[in-house]
Amino acid sequence: MSASAAASAPAPAYAPEPVRPAAGPTAAELLDFALRTAADPGVVASLPLDPEGRTWVRLDGPGGSEAWLIGWPPGTGTGWHDHAESRGAFATARGRLTEHSLAVRLPSEGWKSLELAPGVDRSRALDAGAGRAFGEHHVHEVLNASPTEHAISVHAYYPPLPLIRRYSRSGPVLHLEHVERPADWQ
Repeated sequence: MSASAAASAPAPAYAPEPVRPAAGPTAAELLDFALRTAADPGVVASLPLDPEGRTWVRLDGPGGSEAWLIGWPPGTGTGWHDHAESRGAFATARGRLTEHSLAVRLPSEGWKSLELAPGVDRSRALDAGAGRAFGEHHVHEVLNASPTEHAISVHAYYPPLPLIRRYSRSGPVLHLEHVERPADWQ
């Protein structure tokens, strides 16, 4: 067909579907990556540890995800936070981490303080080789409760973290404290 014939051809009766970006890895796939990476002694040994504060190294995550290898000195933690619209997973490579989480989906915007209903608190210990996957807007805190041992973990998020919301907690009341953007932690 010549260029002029193509130009005069009738338009299709339907609009083609827009090209959608790939859905990215699922939370289960992120967990599989975190567990496999946490079991790799070479990767784990590559992390420089600091006795005073958490250390981290960015990793190549699967399918365009964001991934981190994180070192946790004794007694350190994240504080209450969420990862906004990102789903994620983490696995303990060395030591033991404790996750405290809320078994309720909170509104993602439009509030500064919320009173939590009784029974929404969850807690789990994750020894080396154990991991956890979670969905969007998952509010939790992760900590190394050991008074003497470093812990190391692998974390992966998709889509790459657009922001992290930080919270404080007073009994049943959760307060939104501030929002961090990627430039704040990279």
